[in-house]
Amino acid sequence: MTGGALAGVAQSGLGLLLLVALAWIIGRMPRGVSWRAVGIGLVVQVVIALVLLKLPPVQLAFVWANRAVSALEAATRAGTSVVFGYLGGGAPPFDAVTPANSFVLAFQGLPLILVIGAIAGLLYHWRVIPLFVRLFARLLRRSFGVGGAVGVSTAANVFVGMVEAPLFVRPYLARLTNSELFMVMTAGLSTLAGNMMVLYAVFLTGVIDDPIGQLLTASLISAPAALVVAMVMMPAMAATTPDGVLAEDVDAPPSEASSSLEAAVVGVLNGINLLINVVAMLIAGIALAALANMVLGLGGDIGGAPLTLERMLGWIMAPIAWAMGMSWTEALAAAPLLGTKVVVNELVAFLNFAADPSAFSPRSRLILTYALSSFANIGSLGIMIGGMIAMVPERRADIVRLAPLSLVSGTIATCMTGAVVGLVSL
Repeated sequence: MTGGALAGVAQSGLGLLLLVALAWIIGRMPRGVSWRAVGIGLVVQVVIALVLLKLPPVQLAFVWANRAVSALEAATRAGTSVVFGYLGGGAPPFDAVTPANSFVLAFQGLPLILVIGAIAGLLYHWRVIPLFVRLFARLLRRSFGVGGAVGVSTAANVFVGMVEAPLFVRPYLARLTNSELFMVMTAGLSTLAGNMMVLYAVFLTGVIDDPIGQLLTASLISAPAALVVAMVMMPAMAATTPDGVLAEDVDAPPSEASSSLEAAVVGVLNGINLLINVVAMLIAGIALAALANMVLGLGGDIGGAPLTLERMLGWIMAPIAWAMGMSWTEALAAAPLLGTKVVVNELVAFLNFAADPSAFSPRSRLILTYALSSFANIGSLGIMIGGMIAMVPERRADIVRLAPLSLVSGTIATCMTGAVVGLVSL
């Protein structure tokens, strides 16, 4: 290992500890933190990263996973080109002057959500997803000592979204302590759903190696990272839920479908709702951010450039990007992307990153990919609040009170995964 590489690893290791300290300070330096569990959580994250990123059999599996993503993309294009013609990826009826501008996100990229929705519906119906959720939940329970409801919901977040995961433990939500509820909410904002992973993997093709494997690894690392940050900011008063439920006792809700065909149909219908939400959030989020930038720009240039939300958040996020293991120059370039992720969403941040990754070294591209891989943004926070209140209306006050803090904890947990990958990337 060269001196520069060793310094980068040390920087990421220091940054990992600084992020833990930041979470503790933001949580008002609470007493009763189980530092033993925090230490175990940090080790678990590093072990997951080492196993998934360094073992040759896993890397070979990632190669096949990326080929599967390419096949899904091609299959989706076959459907969109029939339905939308050249807007959906079909041959244009004219000579394209700028072929690079022929990609239409709404007609070529986002419909992939529908295909993944159908596949996810089948995997859930066949009990494949619940099996992996239960296995990962046992690992989290034995590592952190958390209650089964928290473990199952956190594990489910590796595969499904911030609203779908709590459905796995809906009967137990009303009995969770506030610290456990905070863990569930933090995990929801710290990870990505499987269908969005595949979409982002398409965007990141050519930017990083094995994008789908990297995004899946990011979500797996983010699950224990979320528990670490939540436990530091709001220590649990008890190791389990009041009724002592174990991970082995929590079963996933049954499939809504009576057959595999119906499961695929239900998955597509669920995908339609998600697709509409994504399109709506993109349009409204980008528009509101643009309006805010116009208002901020009325004050004139500051430091030789107009003031924008991205610049303001960049001033905050640049030190965090450096703590993850980037050079200061790269941290300044990464900060606006991290700010965009929080203010708008991770989809726009990934698109902007993929459009021009030249400012980053291969290692920093990997770190930034992990730091962007979560639902920790204002729009997703609103979706989570609405979904959880619908599931457990009697906890409305607690959910609303914990929501802003969970956005902060989810952001820190995601940045922690960036530091972890920086630590193991040589």
